[in-house]
This record gives sequence, structure tokens and C-alpha cells, in this order.
Amino acid sequence: MQRTPTSPERISVALGLCVVMLATLPRYMAGGHETRQTLIFFALALVAFAAIIQWRLLAVEARRRLPQLCKRLAVMLLLGMVVMGGWHALFTEWISWQVFISHGATLGVLMHAVGLWWAGEHQAH
Repeated sequence: MQRTPTSPERISVALGLCVVMLATLPRYMAGGHETRQTLIFFALALVAFAAIIQWRLLAVEARRRLPQLCKRLAVMLLLGMVVMGGWHALFTEWISWQVFISHGATLGVLMHAVGLWWAGEHQAH
């Protein structure tokens, strides 16, 4: 199966990466890591720019699928927060809210990306 260089799935993952980068900012602000904050802002701008370019290259029918994928991403982000909340409640001592949202967002985007990959693999067969 030939994959196109742009797809609404890739854009939704890129948007998820933007969310993860935004979720890590409070963590680095609290720690006083200005250099990392600057790098995150540059990476955020680059990924957002790439997502905008990819969105502009999408066919109209592919653009119509993006809102549903963004809803799926939001659900996965919430699920990531719930799972990480449970994990930290059961297996670790309390961490800061900054680390919690960073971990939850990261897990949510990972679940979103793996779920999209898995669904694509099953459609290909």
C-alpha cells in the first residue's frame, strides 16, 4: 500500500506532538530551564508550521476526516491522563502537576499514534 506524504492521521499526530511540547513547558519553567524552554518553542513552531503546510496539501475529503481524528486525539489525551494518574497513585510517590500533565500527554499521544498505526496495518491486510 502506497502512503501519501500528507494525511490527516499524520497531521493529528503532529498536533499531538504540539500538545506534548506545550504540556512540558510548565515543567521546564518550574525547573528554571530556560534553554530547554527555548528549544521547545523552536520545535513547537517547526512542528506547527509543518502541520499547517501538510494541512494545506490535503485533499478536501482528507480534510473532512481531521476533526474526527482530533476528537480521537483528545480522548486519548484524557485517557493518558487517567492512566498516568492511576499509575502514579499506585506505584510512585506524588509528583508535581507539571510532571503529571507531561507524562499524561505523552502517553495519550503515544496511544493515539500506535492506535492509528495499528488500524492502518489491519486495513492493509
